[in-house]
Amino acid sequence: MSQIDDLPPLRQVIETFGIAAKKSLGQNFLLDLNLTAKIARMAGDLKGSDILEIGPGPGGLTRGLLAEGARRVLAVEKDERCMGALAQIAAAYPGRLEVLNADALEVDVAGRLEAPIRIAANLPYNIGTELLVRWLSPTVWPPFWDSLTLMFQREVAQRIVAMPGDKAYGRLALLVHWRTDARIVMDLPPEAFSPPPKVSSAVVHLTALPAPRYPANAAVLNRVVATAFNQRRKMLRSALKPLGADIEDHLNAVGIPPTARAEEIGLAQFCALTRSLTP
Repeated sequence: MSQIDDLPPLRQVIETFGIAAKKSLGQNFLLDLNLTAKIARMAGDLKGSDILEIGPGPGGLTRGLLAEGARRVLAVEKDERCMGALAQIAAAYPGRLEVLNADALEVDVAGRLEAPIRIAANLPYNIGTELLVRWLSPTVWPPFWDSLTLMFQREVAQRIVAMPGDKAYGRLALLVHWRTDARIVMDLPPEAFSPPPKVSSAVVHLTALPAPRYPANAAVLNRVVATAFNQRRKMLRSALKPLGADIEDHLNAVGIPPTARAEEIGLAQFCALTRSLTP
């Protein structure tokens, strides 16, 4: 199947509307509509769900989401050049696509969507991690979304799903595992994109847990983990000194060897240490 709808191929759309990918916007367009439809399916059963898409570009994934039955898609695109192509898609799927010409880092979209809500996006490389951290760090949990299906550079995807002992294990993995179930569901080579990036990409699917995996104060946990990994090669009794002179007592109290390093410590232990340090 070369087409998923009656709209023109994406290469033709890009030529028609003059949408050459801009490095300054972190753009790498995925032009194979079979691949975009496959990514849309990785988000689960879309029927009856509103979808938030960030950085749709010429609309390849947008078309996949709509073709796979999304109730409604809210697409946030900073690049004004893409508005014509997205308007063409909106006309082909009446009442099911709303487009915001806005910066995803500056716009509040939650009030524009109705539950259940899924987020699916080929995120611009330059803002992908920041958006993920924001979605994982609301003041109230569970969040407004049920799941995230997001494309990242493969190196970032590995950081998201890493476990203790992995080279990529760090703050991002701990934040992810504290509040979600996460797994890599698809790999994409550079040649799948136009222009081809210098690195491979991967799609990560995250499902929000109804409550964090272990009890812990979010602000304190973030400070503990940030301090621990700021000097990840140091023993924790040294790396965590900024948290207090009695840090070794807290480590011993929760069963963490003071000579251990951050990369060796699991989420449950970090949460236990957080509880010990929380006034």
